[in-house]
Amino acid sequence: MKGKAKEIKIALVAIVGIILLYFGMNFLKGMSLFTNNNIYYITFKDISGLSSSNPIFANGYQVGVVKSIDFDFSGNKDVVVAFSVDNDLSIPKGSSAEIVSDFMGNVKMNLLLANNPQERINPGDTIIGSINPGMLGRAGEMIPVIENMLPKLDSILVSINTLLADPNISRTLGNVQKLTNDLNTSTRELNTLMAGLNKNVPTMMGKANGVLDNTTRLTANLAAVDIEGTMERVHQTLDNVQTLTKNMNSNKGTLGLLMNDATLYNKLNATVQSADTLLNNLREHPKRYVHFSIFGKKEKPEGQ
Repeated sequence: MKGKAKEIKIALVAIVGIILLYFGMNFLKGMSLFTNNNIYYITFKDISGLSSSNPIFANGYQVGVVKSIDFDFSGNKDVVVAFSVDNDLSIPKGSSAEIVSDFMGNVKMNLLLANNPQERINPGDTIIGSINPGMLGRAGEMIPVIENMLPKLDSILVSINTLLADPNISRTLGNVQKLTNDLNTSTRELNTLMAGLNKNVPTMMGKANGVLDNTTRLTANLAAVDIEGTMERVHQTLDNVQTLTKNMNSNKGTLGLLMNDATLYNKLNATVQSADTLLNNLREHPKRYVHFSIFGKKEKPEGQ
């Protein structure tokens, strides 16, 4: 009896150890041990490495874990994933799930809760799942495009190498460097010129202020001139000139008679002609006029 009792104790200890090991492993996997969560099902065409005990998130918060994964051999060839969530979570009708993989290869499942506050799915129902390729998937989608671009890139690189091997490129770069040096020199000269202009600006401004002062004084003097009085005197002068001109054109006055009386002109002309004749006669026959008393008698020399 003692031997059988010992064996029974060993069997009980082994059973308890197995039970503790089972619940411990489930606890380490994140499965609740003493709660009765609701079970739902998701169908996938591809689970991308999803396994039991993988966490399930809704809006970034873990709401459950994957309980089991079964392959549907009935003909649909879908993968059925059973997962448990907290009893307090009600999944709206129309919700779905997606499997996401990160760069490190870690896989998780997200519940995409629908915006349907009126209808809920019942525990045990099945929802549709899909694969979210993420960054790795999008990078994989770009690989064919990159492969198509490689021949073009190779052709572009060959063209660039050919272009760089052209000796004209070296001369062009030399000309560019020379142009850059010339631009630097021109910039320095321009800076020097601007510095000189800046030094002369005060002098120029002083002269400009002097010109403005002179202009101001001239304007003040012009403003002080009696324009109306001056114009009145100008009108009077013009009236006097007009009266003088009128008198000269008439037969009144000395200037008028002199300019308009032909008799006086003829007499003056005759007088000038007579004087001219007399002077010519005197020049040609001066002896005729020597005996005039106006020249006196010719005295005889002494001793005769």
